[in-house]
Amino acid sequence: MSKRQRRYHKQARAREAAKQGLNPNTHPDAAGIDIGSTELVAAVPPDRSRPAVRTFCAFTSGILALRDWLLECGIQTVAIESTGNYWITTYDVLQEAGIDVWLVNARAVKGVPGKKTDVCDAQWLQQLNAAGLLKKSHRPDKEIVPLRYVMRHRADLVAQAGQQVQLMQKVLTEMNLHIHHVFSDVDGVSAQAIITAILAGERDPEKLADLRDKRCRSRREDILEALRGDFRPAYLFVLRQLQQRWQQLQASITECDGQLAEILAAVQVQAAAPLPEAPWSQRRTHKNMPANVPIYAEAWRFYGVDLSVVPGIGGGLLGVLMSEVGTGTQLKAHFRSAEAFSSWLAVCPENRITGGRVLKAKTRKVSHRLADAFRLAAHSLSRRHDLMGQYCRRMKGRLGKAEGIVAVAHKLARIVYAMITTGQAYDEKEAFKVTPSAQSQAPPEPPKTSPCVRPATRSCITRFLTVTQEAR
Repeated sequence: MSKRQRRYHKQARAREAAKQGLNPNTHPDAAGIDIGSTELVAAVPPDRSRPAVRTFCAFTSGILALRDWLLECGIQTVAIESTGNYWITTYDVLQEAGIDVWLVNARAVKGVPGKKTDVCDAQWLQQLNAAGLLKKSHRPDKEIVPLRYVMRHRADLVAQAGQQVQLMQKVLTEMNLHIHHVFSDVDGVSAQAIITAILAGERDPEKLADLRDKRCRSRREDILEALRGDFRPAYLFVLRQLQQRWQQLQASITECDGQLAEILAAVQVQAAAPLPEAPWSQRRTHKNMPANVPIYAEAWRFYGVDLSVVPGIGGGLLGVLMSEVGTGTQLKAHFRSAEAFSSWLAVCPENRITGGRVLKAKTRKVSHRLADAFRLAAHSLSRRHDLMGQYCRRMKGRLGKAEGIVAVAHKLARIVYAMITTGQAYDEKEAFKVTPSAQSQAPPEPPKTSPCVRPATRSCITRFLTVTQEAR
């Protein structure tokens, strides 16, 4: 279905809804819950219970009592706000009881003017849910939720480990040890071996330089000069604590990798064929990727297409994609189109138009792990010599650096969605072909003139010759 056809069907559905008007009984068996840190306020239709609004404690016993009360009232769907992380237990308990839980964004649920109480919020949620005016927020399926939880925890551990490396580099600079100038990484094999030897009491630069890895490219003379510094006891004390903390985080990351491998193996998805072979440059691995998890093979099993063929798509983005969205079937079920997927990522403009005037046409400011991964992938495309690299440079030149990166991330997201939903391999010409709508929006070509003389220049020359002849 083309973009024009989708727009036509959307307008037709809007006209049909406008003819029918607002139906307050779209979901007659709807309830609303206002969730707080200490209590839960639930509201049901007035004809289901007396009183129609009840308050429960936030302990497990109160959540179970809330579930039993909703089932007695014949409730089929419940709307709750995504307030912090207080809603998670209530969501899981009600979902296991067979109730359709609608997790809605608090920004989209604005109360009526007047006093602001938990009872009013619960009743307002119930009325909006009954009228069908709410939209569900995305939450992965039950088998993907543990994967997302552990993957996010691992990302936090990696960020903390990076912070410890920065602090170690700060201490080494104060000690005037220029290890980061002669070695590529402070957390590399050579640098960590030298730091461990320094903490063990070794001060001789010759012996410390012998600990470097054979793949080190720096000259031995530079390494010897970089290892002469100030070894104060206070510096060594702080450096020892930072290294121990970094090693503990690395051990925790390794445990997370094992847990991720078990969770991924439990997801029931079968690949139609084995993963095709590809060059090493296409499927690179870096130090922050899970060590015990075959990311590219699991992504092939999840989606049935080789997404690593797309320029910029690597193992880091594939891991985030699998943990945040799930399998290809779940992606199709949760997002009806590429536009909806891009809107969820907040990489497309959010147009606000009133009275024929555009009030705002920028992307929403949200914190989104998958969108950040797409932006990071787009950032690595500016020096490529293919069509994707040309597109990246063109967007950055037209929109600016930041906006151009978002536009390229939007392009990557649409390509990934199309590949997963259609099952087709990546085709560069198909991805960058000019559509009829793009041709209609293209600016008109300028009129053709002489390649050597412009019209303004030609008229000036004619006038000069006329004046010269009259003067003669």
